[in-house]
Amino acid sequence: MLTNLREALSLLATRRFGTFWFASLLSNLGTWTQQVAEPWLLLTLGASPFLIGLDSFAMNAPIWALTIVGGILADTSDRRRVIALFQGIQMLCPTAIAVLIFTGQISPWVIIALSMVVGLTDALSMPSFQSIVPSIVARERIGEGLALNSTQFNLSRILGPAIAGVLMSSVGALSCFVVSALSYVPFIGVAIWILPRWRPPAPAPGAAGRPSAFVGIGAVLAQPHLRGALGTVLATSLLCSPLITFVPVLVKQAFHGDPARFSLAIAAFGAGGLLGAAVLLGIDPRIDRRLLSSAAAIAYGVVLILVAWTPWFWSVPLLLVLAGVAMTMCGTSANTLLQSTVQPHLLGTAVSLYMLAMRGGLSLGALLTGLAVELLGVQGALLIDGCAAVAIQLCLAWYWQRSSPPQALPTATTL
Repeated sequence: MLTNLREALSLLATRRFGTFWFASLLSNLGTWTQQVAEPWLLLTLGASPFLIGLDSFAMNAPIWALTIVGGILADTSDRRRVIALFQGIQMLCPTAIAVLIFTGQISPWVIIALSMVVGLTDALSMPSFQSIVPSIVARERIGEGLALNSTQFNLSRILGPAIAGVLMSSVGALSCFVVSALSYVPFIGVAIWILPRWRPPAPAPGAAGRPSAFVGIGAVLAQPHLRGALGTVLATSLLCSPLITFVPVLVKQAFHGDPARFSLAIAAFGAGGLLGAAVLLGIDPRIDRRLLSSAAAIAYGVVLILVAWTPWFWSVPLLLVLAGVAMTMCGTSANTLLQSTVQPHLLGTAVSLYMLAMRGGLSLGALLTGLAVELLGVQGALLIDGCAAVAIQLCLAWYWQRSSPPQALPTATTL
């Protein structure tokens, strides 16, 4: 296990992956600083739990309409320019919120509208972003690269809430949005100057040209092991991911907590995600990722049930650590399976379907859970989500494990 871990960490010493990793960490630190400040700001502005869910829906719903377009862009355009363009537009959103807070013109509906802009740019750029790792590491090291990428994301999920808690307590929410806006700058620079230029592969001799988007989608979904991966991620996002969306409601309404306790809960989830990524780095890459993903998805549902049942706040951070472990192991294992076995010319399409399952499921789950919270309370809504998640994931695991074991494609040359 330690040998596998050392080999994986050696990727951080490479110029492209190492620079990309550190720039992503800085960018995600800003993102998580904002994502802690935003729901709490909405609550202080008088927003209801439904509006909290609507804000998450607005940020993630564009995935349903535009992620396939983003996948086409990832397969046919220079991914560096796609990332730089849409990340630049996205940077304007926290800037606008900071200005509106400073001038006293901020309102819940303005925040929700700007969240939709973020969602639109994410839908168009995230397939290009998610396709970066296979373009800068060898194919047999994609799993290591994705797990390392997950470590920086979850490290930011620990540090970002801590930064947000200090800033909100000392300076105010405005500073969190300023930090978020500034955090885009290093990543946009890396996208332009460090990442390799993507050129779509030339058609094979005698081929009729590039297949249409629908043909590409059909080719991905025709493979049972990829259907299983996407279905597992979709069910997890739909039923379990709303836990993080409604942590501020849980902390404030069920436990009468303050921003410090909210930041602690989010940081605990990030700590679990970091732990889950570290575990994946130490696991033999030959172990079937279907089994890891399914087991983690079922565990995530069980943890959600326990969060809904517990009457003590201090058990919530501990349970969120376990939730973070399960979330990372489920999603990263499924993503590794997908990216290491799909044909290179379908990578953008496959990644866009993964994003559709992950972010699209979250958008719908946040909206439906928000309605359930209004009717049943936050703990009742989370209990229903957890029970449904366990039942559905057991069925999906049975289907997925019956499919033929996936075969990794031949090793690609790293750039």
